[in-house]
Amino acid sequence: MLHWMDDNRQPDFPSTQFATTSPNGLLAAGGIITPIWLDSAYRRGIFPWNDPGDVRLWWSPAPRAIITPESFRIPRTVRKAIRRQPLLITCNQAFTAVIQACAAPRPYAENTWIDEDIIQGYQRLHQCGRAISVELWGDDGALAAGFYGLIIGKALFGESMFSYIDNGSKMAFAIAASALFQHGYHLIDCQMHTAHLGQFGAHEVTRTEFEQRLAQASQQPSLAPLPSVLCAI
Repeated sequence: MLHWMDDNRQPDFPSTQFATTSPNGLLAAGGIITPIWLDSAYRRGIFPWNDPGDVRLWWSPAPRAIITPESFRIPRTVRKAIRRQPLLITCNQAFTAVIQACAAPRPYAENTWIDEDIIQGYQRLHQCGRAISVELWGDDGALAAGFYGLIIGKALFGESMFSYIDNGSKMAFAIAASALFQHGYHLIDCQMHTAHLGQFGAHEVTRTEFEQRLAQASQQPSLAPLPSVLCAI
């Protein structure tokens, strides 16, 4: 039976062991998007995901896709793309623009799951240093690609990315992930495995292993922010 969350109380998510297997990971419905609710959810490996206008749904799929310092790699095609063009990649210089670009309609879909509550909730987390954006800028100075995510301790939870140019989001992710692991992060949570993220070393682990890794990473003290300029060549 699906667990319904009470909007008027502090978040009290059920054990992730109650997540459904079909669809994979559905755990609870209801609730609200605020920094407290998001922090409580992500610390347990739970995240919101539903179509705009539908009831809020919370998920914890298994197996879980993660990237670790040991598994991370940059695909050859992305390395070549990085070398053959000028690049300016920054961090936390245009968070609102990045999340709005991620929320914009895509050629293959009329909308995304990122509704106004999501935008406002993550903006508030960004304001207190808990959510980050990575931006790739075009030759004309316009935002060309990027992604955003949530940080807890030494874990980054990747949320969404966009790109207006070939390999744009891949280059932004390659540079940022390298910086994150060099900075001391333990894992990047990718939620579900895709061929796109598999190129970077994303691999699936069991719920038990993921939650053990998450507990270890999230209980670590927060690291200093990444530099505002990650790559300028």
